[in-house]
Amino acid sequence: MRRLFTSESVTEGHPDKICDQISDRILDEMLKADPMSRVACETTCTTGLVMVMGEITTQAYVDIQSVVRKTVLDIGYDRAKYGFDGSTCAVINSIHEQSPDIALGVDRSMEAKDGADTDAFDTGAGDQGLMFGYACDETPELMPLPISLAHAMAKRLTAVRKTGILPYLRPDGKTQVTVEYDETDRPVRVDTVVVSSQHDPDVALAQIRADILREVILPIVPESMFDAETKVYVNPTGRFVIGGPMGDSGLTGRKIIVDTYGGYARHGGGCFSGKDPTKVDRSASYMARYIAKNLVAAGAARKCEVQIAYAIGVAHPVSVRVDTFGTGIKPDAVLEQLVMELVDMRPAAIIARFDLRRPIYGDLAAYGHMGREDLRAPWESLDLVSDIQSRL
Repeated sequence: MRRLFTSESVTEGHPDKICDQISDRILDEMLKADPMSRVACETTCTTGLVMVMGEITTQAYVDIQSVVRKTVLDIGYDRAKYGFDGSTCAVINSIHEQSPDIALGVDRSMEAKDGADTDAFDTGAGDQGLMFGYACDETPELMPLPISLAHAMAKRLTAVRKTGILPYLRPDGKTQVTVEYDETDRPVRVDTVVVSSQHDPDVALAQIRADILREVILPIVPESMFDAETKVYVNPTGRFVIGGPMGDSGLTGRKIIVDTYGGYARHGGGCFSGKDPTKVDRSASYMARYIAKNLVAAGAARKCEVQIAYAIGVAHPVSVRVDTFGTGIKPDAVLEQLVMELVDMRPAAIIARFDLRRPIYGDLAAYGHMGREDLRAPWESLDLVSDIQSRL
């Protein structure tokens, strides 16, 4: 029996993504000046207002207001008629220091205190939690096809606005793709495409629909998957002039499914943006993706989900799980043991492996953190493939 699966993406002008980008741009500025910065920065925005809050311990000085305004302006909110303007919006800063109780466990892990770990990776996890990574063979970057197409269309929607191809578009926008899978769980066609884009008030709906189909949808959806039965909805409400923070308030961490696999895989619940890499919500999610992607690339499975879980202040994971959904060439328990032998999953080891104390996060804060080969994200590397294959 055939089935449908749907994933969505949003543009960088979506209110929640504005907040993710502000939080990660602040993190980047902290890491530029002090790579050991501890950052947990959240942002909220609404009409005419951005508020930055959270816990930060750093030797750096960062002009928070300037980072906020530049981020908003770079996205494209640069005039009052858009309902939001980075030059004139109010910016409230409510940042304070990280709790010393949390720092106790991160600075030195429980294993180090007990004498079990004595190397450079003896720092603890910044919190308890469970993180998932996923990969499958549906796309060249080993991501599920629905989220891959949704992200590509969202990026294209922004590109045609910023380059002037469709100059009447405004920054806020969303995309959604429904893919049909056959009886063998292979994607065979695109069933439905939805694109909603903020626009100038004096543009006819018919023009918007024709332009977005021609400039955004058809260049992205493979011709072989777009047929006469494919349904296309462009601005289905008929009007999208009021958008951005004027239309909806935004908040860091409210697009965690967009940031990962579009709902195709499980999610532990923790967001990425605004968090330095001692927070395993971020670093361990990257590691789980890296392991899953390398297992699929090595031919160990067609699809693979990896779960890693931690206790606060403890360096080693409390559990590691590999699930290949029946597609693995070896039992999942064998693959679990293999990756635990190959990869050090302590937070400090993950940070070192991927060189995560760099200002790389602002560019990741829109259009997904996974599958980002365009940004050369280190967790997308396939440098584990040969080691896996030699042990299969």
